[in-house]
Amino acid sequence: MAFQRLFARACASLLIFASCLPAHAQVTAGPGAWSASQTWDADTVNGGSLTGYFYWPATQPTLAAKRALVLVLHGCTQTALGDVIDNGDGGFNWKAMADQYGAVILAPNATGNVYSNHCWDYASTSHNRSSGHDAVLLKLINRFVTNSQYAIDPNQVYVAGLSSGGGETMALGCMAPDIFAGIGINAGPPPGTTTAQIGFVPSGYTATTAGNNCKALAGANSPKFATQIAGVVWGTTDYTVAQAYGPMDAAGMRIAYGGAFTQQATASVPGGGSNIPYKDSNGKLRTTEITVTGMAHAWPAGAGGQNANYVDATHVNYPSFVMDFWFKNNLRVTAFAAPVVNSCSATVNGGSVTVAGAGTDSAGTITSYKVVLTGPTAVNDAAAGSGASFSKAYAVADGYYTGSVTATDSATGQTSAACTIAQFLVGQAPALQPPAGLAVGAATASTIALSWSAAANATGYNVYRNGGKITATPVTATSYTAGGLAASTSYNFQVSTVGTSGESALSNAVTGTTTSGFTCTATNASNYAHVQAGRAHDSGGYALANGSNQNMGLDNVFYTNTLAQTSAGYYVIGNCP
Repeated sequence: MAFQRLFARACASLLIFASCLPAHAQVTAGPGAWSASQTWDADTVNGGSLTGYFYWPATQPTLAAKRALVLVLHGCTQTALGDVIDNGDGGFNWKAMADQYGAVILAPNATGNVYSNHCWDYASTSHNRSSGHDAVLLKLINRFVTNSQYAIDPNQVYVAGLSSGGGETMALGCMAPDIFAGIGINAGPPPGTTTAQIGFVPSGYTATTAGNNCKALAGANSPKFATQIAGVVWGTTDYTVAQAYGPMDAAGMRIAYGGAFTQQATASVPGGGSNIPYKDSNGKLRTTEITVTGMAHAWPAGAGGQNANYVDATHVNYPSFVMDFWFKNNLRVTAFAAPVVNSCSATVNGGSVTVAGAGTDSAGTITSYKVVLTGPTAVNDAAAGSGASFSKAYAVADGYYTGSVTATDSATGQTSAACTIAQFLVGQAPALQPPAGLAVGAATASTIALSWSAAANATGYNVYRNGGKITATPVTATSYTAGGLAASTSYNFQVSTVGTSGESALSNAVTGTTTSGFTCTATNASNYAHVQAGRAHDSGGYALANGSNQNMGLDNVFYTNTLAQTSAGYYVIGNCP
């Protein structure tokens, strides 16, 4: 910055040029890691609270400039921590796909202890949106879709699951086709079958039965079946869930979708097996049926996934397959990508700055460029130009500025990622200096405290988070608490000095991280007391710690254990770390 100021003083009447390549952070980048255990909602039917994990990628979305949301449901005897998420062994192998497509993944734990094996209530005779597993899962989806920080596209919401999670996947896809654009059923019994019929198709139950049951669950939302797609997968050595349910599920979904379908050529899949696709009368791919050769009752995670407890890493990578299927064939999202601003720049000449940019648009022509300048003279110009490139001059006061350029295509309603213009100076450098000593103080799950040293000639200070100003008006104190933050997330902060001569450059950046908001506690009690207090649950006469499912021994007053609650709804045997 010292060189820039000297250069500005010596060459104020000359042409000064600042430019940058486009920044691709149109939506907020996540931490790129699985979250800590979350507690989302109470289940008044099955007991307990819906807990689990989510993955928020640091990468950008690949379709329509908004993120997809994928709900992943474990099978009976499995848990989100032990089997679905990447907890050191790859889990169901979703992380790589989340990063590749910029998608948010949800991995909840089944509430209660349905069917005495930690199952999802797929065989419910009263599936509905207002209670039980169906309700808490739909509320979880809504929680993320309506939270703008995740930038979820409601037209890119999907669900997939194994076994009871596969049956619940089909039930959710049938009951809420308005919410789910695509489903992925893995060894899931169809609606209307009971837990006693998991290993065989009951007499008289056909694909037509499955399709009619599916349409009945949808009710008034049945028209949304016209734009839903479904994938089904099962193993040839699965003797837990009847293999005949696989093709029956796919056929049942086609019946629910309505119209005529044409079977396409059978294709082999990596790791052994085959896929049978079906297209509708419009030539759109609507269902896929994967038979995995030699796979037992398991989630096919593919290379890099877990290879234990009903997860198979030796066959097809189903997350990779089904994400490719969903993204290429989504019937609710335009196939055109958002415009791209390939370059942008700010050219300073005296008291004028000329902002220029160039972009491309796969759908045709960029209809408008928007210029935003932050500094002594604020600029927010949504009609700066159009077409392949633009250039527009603005009269501004002296001082430091930052800026950005975005492009919009009205044909698809999409806006590009922002091309960021780095800080530049108009006129003489102001006498104000940025404050020194910026430091991070105490943090909570949603706030981070900041402090800095007083700067000469300051009338106030502006605070910036991740490059954007967060103080509506300058603060007069030399401290500030940034609020509205996400738990367990890192943020960069800078501060500028504001005075009668304008605004200084930004200070050096500091990084602060919010806390998880949870404090570990440990309780020593009998297994019976732990179960009664909701820290553990009974399974076949044994006490299992909630969350971790660690076996504590017999569920009675004679066995005693210490349970540490390391996160909401999650207990492990032993003391707090």
